Order: sequence, then structure tokens, then C-alpha cells
Amino acid sequence: MVPARDEASILPRTIPCLLNQDYAGPAEVILVDDASTDGTAEVAEAMSGGGNRLDLRVLTGAPRPPGWAGKTWALQQGTEAAADPEFVLFTDADIEHPPDSLSRLVAFAVSTERDLVSLMARLRTVTRWEKLLVPAFVYFFAQLYPFRLVSRRRSRTAAAAGGCLLVRRQALARAGGVEAIAGAVIDDVALGRAVKRSGGATWLGLTDEVTSVRPYPRLTDLWHMVTRSAYTQLRHSRVALAGAVAGLAAVYLGPFAVLIAGAASGHGEVVLAGLVAWLLMTISYLPMVRYYHLTPAWALSLPLAAVIYAAMTVDSGRKHRRGQGAAWKGRTYVRELTG
Repeated sequence: MVPARDEASILPRTIPCLLNQDYAGPAEVILVDDASTDGTAEVAEAMSGGGNRLDLRVLTGAPRPPGWAGKTWALQQGTEAAADPEFVLFTDADIEHPPDSLSRLVAFAVSTERDLVSLMARLRTVTRWEKLLVPAFVYFFAQLYPFRLVSRRRSRTAAAAGGCLLVRRQALARAGGVEAIAGAVIDDVALGRAVKRSGGATWLGLTDEVTSVRPYPRLTDLWHMVTRSAYTQLRHSRVALAGAVAGLAAVYLGPFAVLIAGAASGHGEVVLAGLVAWLLMTISYLPMVRYYHLTPAWALSLPLAAVIYAAMTVDSGRKHRRGQGAAWKGRTYVRELTG
């Protein structure tokens, strides 16, 4: 199921991947056009039929009711239009899947008895800004929601990645359906929480094969991606905002402060402590840098990335206080929508 708003330029690359899944059972692709103005529905319709393995249904989304976020409303309409499948795959319009993606997701869910299986799609890292900030984004996400704890049945930690999220239809219904997260701006995490709180078994992991083709070439593109939801993630709390910024400063700038203080005071042991802390921080980031196939030197950029993310988080709070809320593709969500 694909919610799509103004995605005409990207669909020709991603929809054929879904239509040609080698899934052995019955399946169809449903795309919900969320009030697009760029001909998204027409582009999608042009790719239906032909020699595709799966059928494509394109739905024109109804006007968004009060209290619903755009994406969740699109997912609700798509879910209602589906037959009665055992599993529903929620995937974003910018996600490119390998031919066996659906088969492997379903097989994993069945063999491990999971109600929700989600993969963090590999984001693009082509430009310098993407190389600086994208691996750090996933690194910080994994710190907030450790994948191992999300996947542990008895752990209360819950999350998901909306780019690739397979859920059992019964588990979704038990969690209250998409309606349970109607106003969620961060819909994937909200759905992961809802499924796990209702007794579902969840799993979240990284992948080398499911990828996002959406470009974020400039700092402003990445800035907008983060600021639209960062303050929502902090539950609109000024205290949490202050704590997050202080935490980023202490953890990622603290080693340099210790190093400088030790050098200024002539205490070699303090300098050594600062260097060790910096080394440990860099080592902790190195696996994520390697995951994105970047040179190891990029691991040294984590403190700079942390400073930029702290500034993004502050700006997210500032925008919310000004009533700008979480803006995305011409829509602005204000306080009544939850995260």
C-alpha cells in the first residue's frame, strides 16, 4: 500500500518494483493519491496493466477529516479498500524494493511469529550534506529506539520505519486499526507502539536492499525533513527540548571540552580522558558509516552532525511555537495532531 502526495517524478522508478514482486500468493498494489497536484494518479495509472506480476489500483483520496494527518488518512482509505489479506505492506512512494522483498518479509514474519516487521530503508548518501547527516540520522534514531529492544518481545521499547512496514491485518485490527494513530505525524513509530502495546510481536532492522531514492541534496532539504517532526518526537515539551539539546552537547561536544580544559590546565590525564572519550564516540559511529559505504574518516564528523541536529531540534520547537507546526508538502499540522 502506497500513500502518495505529489510523487509523479519518483513513481516511475519505484512502482514497477512493487508491481513485479515475485510473491507466490495473491497480492495487489494499492496507491492512494493524497490530493496531489502534479498528476501523481495519472502517472501511476499509466504503469498498471501490461506484463506486471501484480495488479495496481489507484484510489483518489477523499478530503482529509479533522484530526487526521494526511498520510494516515491515505493509509486508512487504502486499508479499507483492500480485501481481507493476512498481511498489509505499508511502503512509501520513494522506496525501491528488490523483486523478492515481499516474499522475504512475509516469510520472516511467519517463521519468527511476528505481527509487525519493519526495515529501515537505506537512505541516499550522494552529496556531502547527505553523507554528513543521513548516517547520523539513523544513528540517533537507533539510540532513541534500539533495534534489539524493539525486537525483544518483553521490552516496552517500540518503533517502526514507515518506508517498509509489514503488519498482520489481525494485529492491526487488535491495535485499533490505522484510526488508532489518526493524528500521528510520526506515524511509523506510533503504529509500532500501538501494535506492541496490544500484545503484538514486532521486529525492526536495517537492510542493504530496500532503499530510498528520494534526494536530499541541500542542507535545507534535510533541515526541513528533521524540523517537521523533531519537536513532535519530544511531545512538544520545552523541558524535553532543553534536555535533548543539553544531552547532544554533553555527549558529542563534551570530549572536546574536556580535552581543551586539560590542555589549558596542563593536566595530561584530563587530556587523555578527552581523547579516549572522543575515540570511543568515533568508534561507536563507525559501523553506521560503514553501513552507508562511506570512508572511515566520515566517523570523525559525528560532533558536527550533532551540533546541526541540535540546531534543527531547536528550530523545530521555534516553528511549532509560532504555529507553523509540522509542515510537509503544503500542509501544516498544529498541536492537535499527535506524534
